[in-house]
Amino acid sequence: MGRSALIHLIRSQSRCLSSSTFYNTGYRRSIAGTWSTSSSSVIPKVRFPEVSSFKHRSFASSGAKTREDNDDDDEHKISIGPQEKKEENGGGVVYYGPISSTIKKVKLLSLSTCCLSVSLGPVITFMTSPGLNVIMKGAVASTVIFLSASTTAALHWFVSPYVHKLRWQPGSDTFEVEMMTWLATFTPKTLKFSDIRYPDTQRPFVSFKAEGNYYFVDAEHCPNKALLARLTPPKDAHDSAFKNL
Repeated sequence: MGRSALIHLIRSQSRCLSSSTFYNTGYRRSIAGTWSTSSSSVIPKVRFPEVSSFKHRSFASSGAKTREDNDDDDEHKISIGPQEKKEENGGGVVYYGPISSTIKKVKLLSLSTCCLSVSLGPVITFMTSPGLNVIMKGAVASTVIFLSASTTAALHWFVSPYVHKLRWQPGSDTFEVEMMTWLATFTPKTLKFSDIRYPDTQRPFVSFKAEGNYYFVDAEHCPNKALLARLTPPKDAHDSAFKNL
């Protein structure tokens, strides 16, 4: 009886040992339907390359959009200094006014305030001062209109000699300048080098005189120094020419 109990105990232990060995060997059923071995303690990592590429694309698109927004903001900024030239020597342009866009924006602002003062100044004066007589109201309204118009006219007088663009072909005796009208629009004008005279005036920001008008070219931002020398004649040469006559 003791021998049969011992044999039964040995058989039960051998069954438990065989079942645990089968589990620890790591046989797993794969998706293809075959058995494969793998370590039970190692968990494979799952990678998603599609997610990574999507992140890179989203970052690139957001960066490009940010650059486009910054470019749009730069176009509407008012800055004093040489502006980036968008034209590559288009139409024989050899000179760009460094503050051309700034002058145009300031002139448009001055024109808009002048129009508002002329149109709304008398109305506001007559509506907000009921205690004043008609003569005083007319004097106040006239003063407002005069001050607004005088500042706009002074600004136009100050910036009217400014050359915004200059077109010239090497070897030509004429050149074309682009000036600004009092309505802040650009108009071209053709001049001859033989008509250039020394500007004998106390007016500021004047480089030369031609056909009775004054013109100003920024010497620091004119790349063609030979052309600049022809546009800015010295005073001695002008006096000697009259002496020879």
